[in-house]
Amino acid sequence: MPDLCSPSSAPSLPSRPAPRPLSFLLISGLPRIPLSPSLFCATTEQLRDPPALSTMSARPSVSVYSASSDTVVGTCALPAVFTAPIRSDIVQFVHTNMAKNSRQAYAVNRLSGMNHSAHSWGTGRAVARIPRISGGGTSTSGAGAFGNMCRGGRMFAPTKIFRRWHRKINLHQKRFAVVSALAASSVPSLVMSRGHKIEGVPEVPLVVEDSIQGYEKTKEAVAFLKAIAAIDDVNRVNDSREIRAGRGKMRNRRYVARRGPMLVMPDNKGTRAFRNIFGLDLANVGALNLLHLAPGGHVGRFVIWTKSAFEQLDKIFGTFTEASAVKKGFTLPAPMLTNTDVTRIMQSEEVRRVLKPKKLQPKKSSRYQTPTNGIKNRRLRLRLNPYVKRETAAAKGLRNVANRDARRKAKMTRVAKARKAATKSAKQ
Repeated sequence: MPDLCSPSSAPSLPSRPAPRPLSFLLISGLPRIPLSPSLFCATTEQLRDPPALSTMSARPSVSVYSASSDTVVGTCALPAVFTAPIRSDIVQFVHTNMAKNSRQAYAVNRLSGMNHSAHSWGTGRAVARIPRISGGGTSTSGAGAFGNMCRGGRMFAPTKIFRRWHRKINLHQKRFAVVSALAASSVPSLVMSRGHKIEGVPEVPLVVEDSIQGYEKTKEAVAFLKAIAAIDDVNRVNDSREIRAGRGKMRNRRYVARRGPMLVMPDNKGTRAFRNIFGLDLANVGALNLLHLAPGGHVGRFVIWTKSAFEQLDKIFGTFTEASAVKKGFTLPAPMLTNTDVTRIMQSEEVRRVLKPKKLQPKKSSRYQTPTNGIKNRRLRLRLNPYVKRETAAAKGLRNVANRDARRKAKMTRVAKARKAATKSAKQ
């Protein structure tokens, strides 16, 4: 796992201005709440050693590793660009629009599906009014033409070459996206979540000495990648190579593979030794491209820096207080809040002092619920109509088996007496 600890004798980071103070927190329906500035604004010590929540890499210096082994040969100050806020939404937006600028115009032939001598038969023929092929003596005569629903017809809304293919992107927004991608490349968790194999890498960001620019053979470059344990990520790219699905395999895009590490150099010296390694990309520190820093719009590219290229980042991107010497009028964007822990803010004493306690509803017993249907519930029925009890008792007596037999016997006795009386009266 990369080492996130820094030497105790390392130089400090360049200071940056304090974020905009928020002395009041506005909550809907509540008065203005005065808050302690310490919840939002950082002190001078916090600005020089920013917390991990608001800024990314918070180390004051980075180790420089040897090209032949994993030994440390020196240190260099951490550029301020690695402490900038990470805005993945801006990176995704800028990447999407930048990728559109490399598209080539395409369209179908304007005469495709229209090379027919066809005319509509009009109404009154009990057929559709689509144009039909003229002539006779062939199976195609009378067949529909031109329409997208017809055999051999044109497509619906044929594509045109005068589409708006390219997108204009705000210059400051593009620079912000590059800064965010660079800051994300110094966070090991983001680099690993992107799929890079950096378990054996000694440190992130990884800075190596400038002697690799003197390499002339590819075997020297491979030995260097093995020494810094970056060969695992290169092998991952080789193992992922496969044939593309679709027509692209016939159009010079036969293979697809994952993205591996990117080696950033200050100039073009030493590129011949590295350019033929499949899975390793080369870049110039003065021309860093977002499409390479965040492929697919996903931040966290594994970047290997040479010492001279690493030291030029403050000059190229500037700091929080000094403008860039290369990009006119550009300074690093500072976060609005130093403390982005919303839970700490909402649970602070200043906020809790004015918030009203939450009103809790009385809990109802889950084992008993008040009945509402008097037809199904006897107790509710008796409470609604007390005379039901008398009727219920009578009905219950009718359902009793012993009472039923007694009633039948009494009825049979009455019937027998009535028949006997009727027979006696008939004889007289």
